[in-house]
Amino acid sequence: MIAQDIRDWQRVAKAFEGVLGKDGVVRKKEELLVYECDGLTSYRQRPEIVVFPRTTDEVAEVVKICDRFQIPFVARGSGTGLSGGALPIEDCVLIVTARMNRILKVDLENQRVVVQPGVINNWVTQTVSGAGFYYAPDPSSQIICSVGGNVAENSGGVHCLKYGVTTNHVLGLKLVLPDGAIVDVGGELPEMPGYDLTGVFVGSEGTLGIATEITLKILKTPESIRVLLADFTSVEAAGAAVSDIISAGIIPGGMEMMDNLSINAVEDVVATGCYPRDAEAILLVEVDGLEVEAETYSQRVAEICIQNGARNVTVATDADQRLKLWKGRKAAFAAMGKLSPDYYVQDGVIPRTKLEYVLREISSLGEQYGYFVANVFHAGDGNLHPLILYDNAVPGALEKVEELGGAILKLCVQVGGSISGEHGIGADKRCYMPEMFTPADLETMQYVRQAFNPKGLANPGKIFPTPRTCGEAARSMPAEFGNIDRF
Repeated sequence: MIAQDIRDWQRVAKAFEGVLGKDGVVRKKEELLVYECDGLTSYRQRPEIVVFPRTTDEVAEVVKICDRFQIPFVARGSGTGLSGGALPIEDCVLIVTARMNRILKVDLENQRVVVQPGVINNWVTQTVSGAGFYYAPDPSSQIICSVGGNVAENSGGVHCLKYGVTTNHVLGLKLVLPDGAIVDVGGELPEMPGYDLTGVFVGSEGTLGIATEITLKILKTPESIRVLLADFTSVEAAGAAVSDIISAGIIPGGMEMMDNLSINAVEDVVATGCYPRDAEAILLVEVDGLEVEAETYSQRVAEICIQNGARNVTVATDADQRLKLWKGRKAAFAAMGKLSPDYYVQDGVIPRTKLEYVLREISSLGEQYGYFVANVFHAGDGNLHPLILYDNAVPGALEKVEELGGAILKLCVQVGGSISGEHGIGADKRCYMPEMFTPADLETMQYVRQAFNPKGLANPGKIFPTPRTCGEAARSMPAEFGNIDRF
């Protein structure tokens, strides 16, 4: 039962204003509308109060107020997440880190940078690129997504195939725990003694606390980078090329695939002039390293693509050409607005060897449910992003599309994959966790959550299934989805 005195929101707001000032607290309903969802706009809930701290100490004081009044809180960065991880719940405080946007330290000699969570992903590379360094994790939304959100969701990106996702580039964290305590985990070295609490926190989706300072590893810019664009007359041929490239011992910096629907949407909007509209699929492959290494690998990749039926292979070597080839892929999600009023994106992972089979099955499921599905994905590591095109104004459309998305996730698990590669579980996919994990698995994860967050105030209702929400989801799904409300 929630304590009665927290219903006095005026009192709570005054406590926040005492820490942040009046300009750091938002209560007007029309202003709160901006924060009622994240990038997953299908689900909306207006928070009671939004606060804007600037420092670790201010975050800690805000969280202590939430702890005192037993108010649930949700952390939010740029709001670009696609799984409802920053979705507010009823009667909650939304802690927005957008004003915590300073790069605190640049240490080129030791290849690390310390940032606040509101720093935009691409700012890190911009800050160090003049000295020949860059920050590897690069989600498609990197020009607007924040590092704190990347840490919460363990975001990936185009270059995660070779260089790993966010967790591989975070050395240490300063955290505010759900009771307001400030702790440091990890450090400035790649390996620290004791439990890997940094690894535990990255990807915890705001359920264990809030990261307020993040120590990132930066890399030297490769001597040579080449991007290849290969176009195919079938998705299956492109998928076979992906498997053969990896089987040849080549690990590209990035390897992306787009199908015909995505190609044409991108050309309609971005007009790169690079993507052939009649291709059933294109592969974008980036190889990097020493000059001789990049040249050798690019030649071998081109040969493999041709052997698998590629009609043409274009190679870009200078920065402007490479940027032009990548531009369409980075804009693919946004380009879907040209094709459909709404889209619903999923984020499953499959073994590369199952790529051809799964893409055929996704196409079949789309036909079965009556929706077009555009495919844009990190082909190298099997991270699919099927985009289901629909019109939310049509009654019942969202529910039907959610069923289709669930069927795709189940398919991923059935072939040995996962229900998320980089977007997180959030509110969107929590009911599918039992498809991957046993009751004992889920209970063990809850032990970790309870150790950090015993009162359940930090981002409640995310990641793990609950009887009420998942019972509702189960009733809207076909019988073959099984009993997913058992937790």
